[in-house]
Amino acid sequence: MSVEILDGSTIREFVEDEGAFNGSVEERFANLDMDHDGLLTYPEMARELMSLRVRETHFGVDEAGWSHDELLQLYLGLFGRFDRDGNGTVDLEEFRAEMREVMLAVASGLGFLPVQMVVEEGSFLKKAVERESAKHVVA
Repeated sequence: MSVEILDGSTIREFVEDEGAFNGSVEERFANLDMDHDGLLTYPEMARELMSLRVRETHFGVDEAGWSHDELLQLYLGLFGRFDRDGNGTVDLEEFRAEMREVMLAVASGLGFLPVQMVVEEGSFLKKAVERESAKHVVA
C-alpha cells in the first residue's frame, strides 16, 4: 500500500488509454482465472470482491456486524454486476466493461480536485497514478 495523490482526470485518462487500461484488465483477469478457462466464476472472484470492503468503505460500517448470508448476498450482487449476461460466469469483455464503469464512477466521484488516498500495490488506481507519473518524467 502507498499514499498517492490523484484526481478524476488521472483515472479518466488511464481508462481512455486503451493500451494501459486493457493491459491492466487482462493482467488482473488472468490472475483471477485460477483454472485458466477464460471465465471467472464467483469463487474465483470472491476474494477480489471482498477486498473492496464495500460496506466499510462506502457506508462507514464494518462488515463484522453482518451475517454470513447477508455478506454472501452482497457479494453475489456485486458478482452479478460483472456477469452481465447472467450465465454464472464473467468473461474478459464483461470484466473489462464493468471495470471501465467502476473506474469512471470513481473518477466522477473524485472530481477535479486532487485527493490523497491509500492505494493497493498493483491496483487499477495505483496503475493510473504510475501512468500519470511516467508522463511527467523528463528523459
